[in-house]
Amino acid sequence: MRETLSHQVALARPLVADPAGQAIRRANRIRRRRTATGLTLAAAVTVLLSAGMAQLGAETRRDGTPIVVIGDPDPSSRPIPTVSAPGPGPSPGTSASLLVSETLVSADGKRLVLPDVGPAEHAQLLPGGTGWLVVGTATTAGRSLWVVQNDGLVQVLLAGAGPIVLAPDSRQVAWRDGGDLLVAGVVGTQLIGAVRTPTPTGAEPVRFVGDNVLVRLDPAGTGHTLWRPGAGPLPATVDRQTLHVYGALPDGRLVGQIAATDPRGTCLAVLDPTRHLTPVDSGCGPDLSQDGVGEISADGRWLLVNGRVGRADRALLVDLRQLGPVTTAVPAGPPMIGTVVWNNDSHASYLDEAGALVRVDPARVWAGEPARPEPVPGLPAGERPVLVNSF
Repeated sequence: MRETLSHQVALARPLVADPAGQAIRRANRIRRRRTATGLTLAAAVTVLLSAGMAQLGAETRRDGTPIVVIGDPDPSSRPIPTVSAPGPGPSPGTSASLLVSETLVSADGKRLVLPDVGPAEHAQLLPGGTGWLVVGTATTAGRSLWVVQNDGLVQVLLAGAGPIVLAPDSRQVAWRDGGDLLVAGVVGTQLIGAVRTPTPTGAEPVRFVGDNVLVRLDPAGTGHTLWRPGAGPLPATVDRQTLHVYGALPDGRLVGQIAATDPRGTCLAVLDPTRHLTPVDSGCGPDLSQDGVGEISADGRWLLVNGRVGRADRALLVDLRQLGPVTTAVPAGPPMIGTVVWNNDSHASYLDEAGALVRVDPARVWAGEPARPEPVPGLPAGERPVLVNSF
């Protein structure tokens, strides 16, 4: 009996459960799963990035000069002054000799002074009214684009650029750089997602039309095309008879000036952007200027455009509902310079050559009462304001 019991004690029996071994095996399984998952995610990200870069690079050249934000921001918090007064000092790293205090005037005559952003020729509100995008005048060094925020931050986005145009919502900008046309998004104080395409010599952006950019092929002649950024180069089929485009109707069709067969006259036409700007309706009669200044009212009824009455240069009002074989235009006021602003009530405002504000009531003008210029109150002598839609 003693010998039997001693043999049973000496015999090692295997454990029914091995906690340490189970923990080790579980950890190994988890590590293998994590490794496999990580490799799968990395492969998926690589595929997505490669596909995205292929989509951008397949149709659009991106080997030009990289787009960078130029100029140093001024981090000081200073409100934008609302009266004519010397502006604060220039932002660090910016030449003071190139900066002025630019006066904006709204369509109803209100004034706003922006420091450190001039001289300028166009300005419009940023989304949400957080500030302004300001396009500089043409110089021997090119044009500049500033962003001015309501907290006083002034930042240069572009310098040395060719013609610059802004999308109506201020979320995109198009410009010419050397032999290329570029479009980028505007986010805060940066340009992002720039795409480019080569363009013929002299071609320049004119305006945004939906998701497309209207490009004038020859500033001295006829010809336009629509380019969709990121969808390839400029279309091979282009319009060869449009001189100027003044804006879009509510249905998306455009209105422009086309070359007339009669050298003594000019013609207006409704253009179809889905058919390479083919004219679908036209009317001749008014003697239109070749400067391209003009704009369509929000409801699509009126066109305010520069032209001539006899030998006198005048702004003309055209009723687009009467576009036809004989199109009538009536004198609306002195010639327009720069931006034309139409509000939702179909009243227009513009600046004349002297910098005075002209407000056009179509009903009164059509009844034979042209608008008269009104000096902008408080504007320093010799200073020309920039007209904007609203503050």
